[in-house]
Amino acid sequence: MVSPTPAAREAEAELRPLIDFVDPAHADILVALGGDGFMLDVLHRMLNAQRSVPVFGMNRGTVGFMMNAWAPDGLAERLAAARAFTLNPLLMTAHSIEGETVTSPAINEVSLLRETRQVAKIEIAIDGRVRLSELACDGVLVATPAGSTAYNLSAHGPILPLGSDLLALTPISPFRPRRWRGALIPNDSSVTFRVLDPEKRPVSAVADQVEVRNVDSVTVTTDKSRTLTMLFDPEYALDDRILMEQFLS
Repeated sequence: MVSPTPAAREAEAELRPLIDFVDPAHADILVALGGDGFMLDVLHRMLNAQRSVPVFGMNRGTVGFMMNAWAPDGLAERLAAARAFTLNPLLMTAHSIEGETVTSPAINEVSLLRETRQVAKIEIAIDGRVRLSELACDGVLVATPAGSTAYNLSAHGPILPLGSDLLALTPISPFRPRRWRGALIPNDSSVTFRVLDPEKRPVSAVADQVEVRNVDSVTVTTDKSRTLTMLFDPEYALDDRILMEQFLS
């Protein structure tokens, strides 16, 4: 699968004489050419496909954190030697003040964000027990280990090693309680956010690329019924890259 960017299209032209291209519906492995955003798009397509196949990404984007290095030669050998990493997406269930309910998966994170200049005020409950009665903030998010180096890291959240069975619960610009910097929670937890005074202080909820405006409450769980598989070169695996991020200044 190929991103529509010129760099990805040029890479596709280099690969076509070297390997057989088949329809994605009949592929045993998907090779994704693009950047991290395109990889997220491909993984979301796998969530909606009748069958999910492993995805091997090669970077033709900017950062390429979730991608392997681009190299057209020896691709078959790389695929045979690749390491597999499996992940379960989050599932967001968002209820709006208009009575709409939206469910959507998230591979990186689910974020709640204030919509206006008014600070958001949010109650946080975990497994039905209120843990924070009022968080005054710009927002708050729940991130997977795969997504812990994305928006979560920019919000000063912790980097989670793959296989840690943890989620990061991270505030975005917290005002009160000022000293609260978030929490690590088991990935089988159910996190419920209740927006306090949602009409005066409107909040939106975002699951990767799906946004729901004017939410009243949002529940986030890990969807253990769906599994995605990503393939990485042995020397360039995602878990190694996440570990390395913790030693960068």
